[in-house]
Amino acid sequence: MHGEYKTPGGKLVMSDLTVRDGRLRDVVISGDFFLEPPEALALIMESVENLPADATEDEIAEHVRDAVSGDVAMIGFSPEAVAKAVRRAVG
Repeated sequence: MHGEYKTPGGKLVMSDLTVRDGRLRDVVISGDFFLEPPEALALIMESVENLPADATEDEIAEHVRDAVSGDVAMIGFSPEAVAKAVRRAVG
């Protein structure tokens, strides 16, 4: 499944995933945004992995926010943008 969300600033956030047993699996987040440190992208994907497929945007954003708290800078996108892209992938 594939979902995209273009942020108000023009950055694109994409999600590719599958749903198995009612859970989000094989989650890949990508786009033309910036992230410091870049390795934090793995934390974002891990935070969404295995969530219930019917998780709300707010729930997804909260998991992403918890994963990147601290010294991570999300430039051109946000936890909410990730959540929108994931929800669009699930449909």
